[in-house]
Amino acid sequence: MATEPLSQKEIEDRVAELPGWSLEGDRISRSYRLADHFAATAMVVHIAQVQEELDHHSDLTLGYNTVSLTVHTHDAGGAVTEKDFTLARRVEQLAPGHGAS
Repeated sequence: MATEPLSQKEIEDRVAELPGWSLEGDRISRSYRLADHFAATAMVVHIAQVQEELDHHSDLTLGYNTVSLTVHTHDAGGAVTEKDFTLARRVEQLAPGHGAS
């Protein structure tokens, strides 16, 4: 079964519930700052584990002490779906354990 895109209003309402996240065109995104490169790398690995568990993958960028995600659903033609917000919420739950802000 195909994943249904969310309406613009649904997307805006859900983004408002996730501090630090924003709507960038047809994707939601967030960047985190961490203490150092090792902490950022550990967070990337943790996010990758969650993505595998959910079978939903984002564009994930590792900087020296930053991690950035850009999320949309390929199965829905690149639109934003509930899958994207499920992933975003899971990342929000794990971020404090890595000292991310």
